[in-house]
Amino acid sequence: MADVLKKVPVREQDPKVRAANFDEVCLGYNKEEAVEEAQRCIGCKNAKCMEGCPVKIHIPNFIKEVKEGNFAGAYEVISESSALPAICGRVCPQESQCEGRCIRGIKGEPVSIGKLERFVADWARENGIKPAAPTEKNGKKVAVIGSGPAGLTCAGDLAKLGYEVTIFEALHKAGGVLVYGIPEFRLPKDGVVLPEVENVKSLGVKIETDVIIGKSVTIDELMEEEGFDAVFIGSGAGLPKFMGIPGETACGVFSANEYLTRNNLMKAFDPSYDTPIALGKKVAVVGGGNVAMDAARTALRLGAEVHIVYRRSEEELPARVEEVHHAKEEGIIFDLLTNPTEILVGEDGWVKGIRCIRMELGEPDASGRRRPVEVPGSEFDIEVDTVIMSLGTSPNPLISSTTKGLEINKRKCIVASEDVGATSKEGVYAGGDAVTGAATVILAMGAGKDAARGIHEYLSRN
Repeated sequence: MADVLKKVPVREQDPKVRAANFDEVCLGYNKEEAVEEAQRCIGCKNAKCMEGCPVKIHIPNFIKEVKEGNFAGAYEVISESSALPAICGRVCPQESQCEGRCIRGIKGEPVSIGKLERFVADWARENGIKPAAPTEKNGKKVAVIGSGPAGLTCAGDLAKLGYEVTIFEALHKAGGVLVYGIPEFRLPKDGVVLPEVENVKSLGVKIETDVIIGKSVTIDELMEEEGFDAVFIGSGAGLPKFMGIPGETACGVFSANEYLTRNNLMKAFDPSYDTPIALGKKVAVVGGGNVAMDAARTALRLGAEVHIVYRRSEEELPARVEEVHHAKEEGIIFDLLTNPTEILVGEDGWVKGIRCIRMELGEPDASGRRRPVEVPGSEFDIEVDTVIMSLGTSPNPLISSTTKGLEINKRKCIVASEDVGATSKEGVYAGGDAVTGAATVILAMGAGKDAARGIHEYLSRN
């Protein structure tokens, strides 16, 4: 009998092997492992895990079906609440959400809810099972801007309610941050993202790519000339932030956004594609979030020695513990309590190093984390030829600047109600990173779900 206090281990590629390829790191559970892990769930009547799920999946019910080997039934339960289970099972921070509330975790390790969700979604895809399509249309049209997690979720939920939904995507491929931001080794594009997008389309959702709202067409034109009854803005936050230090305009300085987009969406890692990318030999990634880990692990796979430069300690790293663990296993060097003050530039205009200063932690700031304070006289240089800035992103102002009556805050984020994402403009709703600034896939999905409910209530009244 296995120890019920411990998770069934999940299989992974060996660190030395995976550090040189872009294949998925985590190999997931097989049937036997999934059923064994599901047996650890005690089926709480007052399930705390559900309180931690932004899209409110009925977790005990789907795990009960897995226990019984009814994987189709488990998928049916999950797909009532989530349009993207194979994605969520891979990239959601379950440790701070559903698994963080798991009662089993009080005296042992929590149930691997994310890995079970991934198993069920992968099994359904491999066996050709899709979510049930709506039988009737209600004659009302909704436009969804952006095909990332918020947009896909909102579109899927509205389609199930009978709305005619069209998603407008600025890029040439649907998926938003799922295709341009998250690397192949964490989230396979053709094997996982594309089938999930196709599942949303199977509900009757249309997707138009290469449409830039605010340039190709405005929100006002969609509503006044093209007959859309409501609009959801799920355009994300794609505008990168920089430090404003000397040398940031040098050749060899990238935002993590550009670096990852070139590699993930435009397949720069594949020699058969024409997309250029800087193949640095020594790379510094500035930042400590999941995006920083993604950029660092990508640069490593492209052949570089990689340093993560972060101004706080390991305890304050905002990245998932699993991502930090994988990065360390693969050989990423962590320069913690270190902050850049200048990027050193050679006579040829290219990066030749990064000047840093040591930090120490002072009193907590507004975020609750201890504030980093410079240690006087502790400056030192790291020799690098490429610097990737991963300091967060904000929404592109194109939509807000071309939409009359749409209120934004000082961070250029759209102002929307917390409950249903209603904006200052009637019939226009918003959610995800366009409202909060850069956050997680699952929080964006939760916002898309809330907005779908708000749009349905609004259009039912009107």
